[in-house]
Amino acid sequence: MGRKPLTLVLMTSDDTAPPVPTRTLDTLSELTPEQTDAVLALLAEAARTDSQQAVSEQGRLQLTGGPRVGVRHLLLTVQGQLVGYAQLEDTDPVEAPAAELVVHPAHRGRGHGRALGSALLAESGKRLRVWAHGGHSAARHLAQVLGLTLFRELRQMRRPLTDFHLPEPKLPEGVTVRTFVPGADDAAWLTVNAEAFAHHPEQGSLTGRDLDDRKAQPWFDPSGFFLAFRGDELIGFHWTKVHAEEGLGEVYVLGVRPGAQGGGLGKALTTIGLRHLAAQALPTAMLYVDADNTAAVAVYERLGFVTYEADLMYRTES
Repeated sequence: MGRKPLTLVLMTSDDTAPPVPTRTLDTLSELTPEQTDAVLALLAEAARTDSQQAVSEQGRLQLTGGPRVGVRHLLLTVQGQLVGYAQLEDTDPVEAPAAELVVHPAHRGRGHGRALGSALLAESGKRLRVWAHGGHSAARHLAQVLGLTLFRELRQMRRPLTDFHLPEPKLPEGVTVRTFVPGADDAAWLTVNAEAFAHHPEQGSLTGRDLDDRKAQPWFDPSGFFLAFRGDELIGFHWTKVHAEEGLGEVYVLGVRPGAQGGGLGKALTTIGLRHLAAQALPTAMLYVDADNTAAVAVYERLGFVTYEADLMYRTES
């Protein structure tokens, strides 16, 4: 189970409105501090209205720290005011570029979503992947207008942690578990993460810079980052995350090295992480899983998880 990949959130209610004459759109490889602050303010306002983030964690991290290879920022302004933002990432050697998009709640229904979507299509050479968080009708409409088709569903599943009772985890013979040591375990974790998620480009392609970005976040806590070893070899991990304001504990990233799968290690690591989150008096646990990963969905359902909401991914046909 990997992290939620880079996504495109489309929040506009009427993309058939006539163009706004004063609308301008700039494409940049790097944002100034002032531009970053303006984007973050826009995202915060959208989150208050939509009750969900419009840009993924990876996308928000890519707003700062200088230019990123393959990442472009699209700023839509009206009379000098930022009213829309999109991010395009073209780093996958196989898949189409992926993007995120948001329009300020006070400026929706004026064609800005369609303008940003059309710009993303042009920037990507009409090869684009798009996420619609929650499958909102406005997002579905804009995807249709842009000529995108549905091809993937990502589920957010949740379960209560109150009165949480799971048996002691049963580790495979010869396997031990300890917590992550920043600096000392970085290289080994990056290697195993890449192997475990070779089929999942967004997660499997994480770099040392990406890991450092996450380690620098206020939520990072190595005591909730569990590593499984057979001897000195790292063979699996469960990285948990706490969303303090929402009262949520997350199965952030759970991976087992190829060759170490099928022996119950994944279930044991899941249990260890959930017991850790429950011990912090968090009321709810969450995770993301692809709907077509039926084996993983079945495991999580047996652990008491149910689907909370679904994100739909759209893409161009080419």
